[in-house]
Formats: sequence, C-alpha cells, structure tokens
Amino acid sequence: MVQPRGYDDGLEMAPYQGMEVNVDDYQGMEVHQYPGAIDDGSEKHAFHENVNIYDEDPNSRLRRDLKTRQIAMIALGGALGTGLLIQTGPTLASSGPASMLIGYALVGVLCFAVMSAMGEMAAWLPIPSGFTGFAHRFVDPALGFALGWNYWFKYIITTPNNLIAATLVIGYWFDKAGYDGPGSKPAIYITILLATIIAINYFGVRFFGEFEFWLSSAKVLIMIALVIFCLVLAAGGGPDHQATGFKYWKDPGAFKAYKAAGSGGKFLGFWNVLTNAVFSFLGAELVGICAAEASNPRKAIPAAVKLTFFRIVFFYLVLILLLGMTVPYDSSLLLTANSKSNTTVSGDASPFVVAAQIASVNGIPGVINAFLLVFTFSAANSDLYIATRTLYSLAVEGNAPRIFSRTDNKGIPVYALALSSAFCLIAFISTDVGSFKTFQYFVTLVTVFGILTWISILVTHIYFVRARKAQDIPDSALTFVSPFGALGSKIALVFACTITLFNGWATFVHDPSTGLFDWRTFIVSYLPIPLYIIMIFGYKVVMKSNTVSPEEADLHGGKAKIDADEAEFLAEEMRKKGWVLESGYQRLYRVTLGNFF
Repeated sequence: MVQPRGYDDGLEMAPYQGMEVNVDDYQGMEVHQYPGAIDDGSEKHAFHENVNIYDEDPNSRLRRDLKTRQIAMIALGGALGTGLLIQTGPTLASSGPASMLIGYALVGVLCFAVMSAMGEMAAWLPIPSGFTGFAHRFVDPALGFALGWNYWFKYIITTPNNLIAATLVIGYWFDKAGYDGPGSKPAIYITILLATIIAINYFGVRFFGEFEFWLSSAKVLIMIALVIFCLVLAAGGGPDHQATGFKYWKDPGAFKAYKAAGSGGKFLGFWNVLTNAVFSFLGAELVGICAAEASNPRKAIPAAVKLTFFRIVFFYLVLILLLGMTVPYDSSLLLTANSKSNTTVSGDASPFVVAAQIASVNGIPGVINAFLLVFTFSAANSDLYIATRTLYSLAVEGNAPRIFSRTDNKGIPVYALALSSAFCLIAFISTDVGSFKTFQYFVTLVTVFGILTWISILVTHIYFVRARKAQDIPDSALTFVSPFGALGSKIALVFACTITLFNGWATFVHDPSTGLFDWRTFIVSYLPIPLYIIMIFGYKVVMKSNTVSPEEADLHGGKAKIDADEAEFLAEEMRKKGWVLESGYQRLYRVTLGNFF
C-alpha cells in the first residue's frame, strides 16, 4: 500500500497524502460503495422533472474538467477585485482606519459563513444548477427562480462594467502620454477585450480554469506585493525614512465621525464601512457555480471554502491595517484621489498611490494601473463565465427556455454564452464615466442584489440542515460540514438582513452642501428589495409553488450519477498515472505554494 501521485502535472501534488487507498476499491464498484455516498436505490426528483436533464441528455451536460487548485484560486480571485484597490480610499476618508478594519473583519466573517453554508451543500450535491438549484430543491421553487434571475441579471451588468473599467485603465497611459490618435479610441479596446473573454469562455472549462488560475495567481502576488510595500513604508523603509507605525491612529485618529458629530457620528462612520466591505467581498460565492464542473468536487469545494478564511485575514485585514498605518484619513492627497475615483478608474485613484506619495516614492501610479488592468480583465472574464452558467442553471431547472441548457462537445452552454455575451455590448453605449453616472447607479443596484444572494444562500442552508435531520442524514455522511452550523447561518442571516435594510441610511441625512434629499441613491439602495420579493411571490402565485417540507426535500436526486462520475474519475487517474511515492519536489510545492494557493 503506497501513496498515489498527485494527478495534476506537477501543479497539484499528492492530494491523497497520508491516505491509504486500494485501487481495486474504485474498479467496478457499485455507486453506493463510494465513500460518503448514501443511496437508498431511488432517484428522487421531487423539485422538478427537468433535473433529469443532467443524467439523460448528453447535449445538456457540463464537463467536470476544473481541478481542485483551479477552483480554490478562482474562489480567491472572485473576492479580490478593484474594490480593494480603489474603494478602500473613500472608505478610509469617510470612516477612519479602525472603523474600516472592524467593518471589514465583521463582513469577512459573514462572507466565510456564506461560503461555509454553500460549501456544505455543494460538497454533498454538486449539481449543475448550483445554489439556485439548492434553493429550488430545499426551500421553494420560487426562491430558486428569483435567486437565479437575480444572479444572472447582476452579472450581465457587471461584465460590461468591468470591460469599461479595463478600457479606462488602458486609457490612463494614453492620457499621460498626451496621445489622442485612432489607437486610443475606447471602442477598439472594448472590442479586443470582449472578443478575448468570449474566446476564453468558448474554448472549454479546462482552458478557462487554467487561464483564470494564472490570472488569480497574479492577483495573489499583487496583493502580497502591496502588503510588503505598505509594511516597508509603515516601518520607515521609504525614501523619507519616516516610521509611521500607528501614528495616524492617534492623529487624526482611529475613528472618523460621518454625517454627524461625536460618538454617534463615529458609529455611523463604522456602519458606512459595512456596505462598502460587502461590495469588496462579493464574488467569493462563485465556487457554488463551479461545483458542477469540478473533476473532484468532494475535495475541491471544501479546500476552497476552508482556505477562504485565511485568505480573507491576510489579503483584506492585514492590507487594510497597513493602509491605515500609511495614510491618514484627512490627507489632502487622499481627498484628491477620492475625487478621481468618482470620475475614472486608474492608478491615480488608488489609496496605495497616496501612501507612496506621502512617503515620496515615485513611479507607483503606473504600476498600480497595471495591477488594475489585471484585476478588471480577470473580473470581466469570470463574470461572463458566471452569467453563462447561471443562465444554464435556470434552463436546467425549467425557469428559462430549454435551449439555454444545450452544450457543445466541450461541455460549453453555447446558447447561454451567446446571450450573456450579447449583453456585454452594453459596454459600447458609453466609455466616458463622467456621462455614465446612471450606469454606476445601476451597478450599485445590482450590488445590493449580491447581498440578497448571500441571504438566499443562508436561508437555503438552514432549510438544508433541517431536511438532513428530518431524513436522518448525519454530519458524518458529509464530506464537509459548515463549522457554524445552522445556528451560525441564522446569526449571519440576521446580520446580512440588517446590512441590507440599513445600507441606504445615509440618504436620510441631507447633504449639507445642498440640503436636498438624495433620492437617486435612495432608489438604487432599496429598489432591489421589493423587486426580489415580487419575483418570489409572483412565481408562487403564477406557478402555485409550495414551500418544500424537510421530509420531502430532494437530497438525493442526481447524487448517484455524480458519485459514480467522481469514482470513475478517481479510478481513471489511478490507472493512468499509477501509484508512486511523493517526490521531494512535490512535497516542497505542497507545503509551500500548494498550501497557500
């Protein structure tokens, strides 16, 4: 009995390290013998007959080609966006460093609770429709309908928005050079970028996964570089040799009053952080969309979820702590950068550029701008993937035309990709952010839909745990169990609902410069809530759907086929590459970059 070699060409070493497995156990075995599987011999499809599409129709089947390392990195990349490089500046200026650190920490815990809840369900049943399918099965078909269309709507808006952001980032260099020739036209770059992300998504999920893995790896390295850069500046390693430490936490202070004076204003400053923090963390939940295309979902999903917490701590909390140590919230340079962030997307608008300017470091804006280009392009690429798979999921569930569930021989939902790509043409209607304020409001609106997605996932997990208990499925039968349990999901649900209900509180405080009520911001802050409720109850009225009882929730439909596919994959990898001891190189990678990534 020896250990198997990692099956990822040197990139994912020894996934079964320390585990003894007999290859014969996976050859010709029955589905119910697969470790962790529970199969009573029945295939229940209570929630919708179209769930059989995955088992029976070869023209509507995704391919499980995403590797564990790819899903883990995609999960991280989804939570690292331009919000961290740009939005942290206005947040610091309005709330102060301590408020920002505490707010991001609390929302980070909320994000991890959502990821854990989704991971428990996805590791048990990695179905093609992802968390929209879970809501359909475990709670109510109406929730699955609303959640799916809400999620698709969100991403067909954010994809073209990221294309525009990437174009503005490219235009930064032309503006600096004073060039205004034909080659600087934004429409050219939108065309090139759009064609590129469509091609990446069309070449197959294996190619997409590898490409996004390296893009996300680049984002990780960028974050590490920014952490080191800020640490050096805080320790006095900049040209001015000024060790700031916690100097700015004392003067001008750790908390800034926002919209009001005194302690009340400081509390409002802290509360202001929460919505901005949610915006930065949104996207981590896309692991639930990737689960149906994971080659080994029972390994990939728990790995992605477990490492999310440590990455949140390192990339968000450490970086935000260091940013508050290098930039005072009342800096005139920060106020100038914030005014730029409201009109454009470029390196000049980043608070990290402000940190460099305060420490007399030159040449940083161009570097940050290059970082932003990586972030915006990766975001547009993954957003198109999510939009495509979400529309596919809706079609699988019967909530969208059946044609969008059709896949080609590479397992790509080509019709869903075509329609989602068509909406990216929105990017051509304007490439001037100054005249695109309405579109920015629209993005704010769908960002609120993002936290509604988190709320729906938490509700679904609560119902899932109830169903497991009602059907006598113990925790030991699951590959991954949320460390927070149903109680943790309930607490997180209350917190998420509170943020949602009070996210537009600032609109009730009149702008002191005008004395007017900001009705536009009020609309985009609260309109998603009644729209979401209307979608849910509208579906219930039209389709006459009922809430699923715990005893009747479909926890097994399609599971036997998924278990068999995964067992076949493991057996094939063992036959293909055989059994060898882990090499020194493999062990070195696994305990360093392999564990970190």
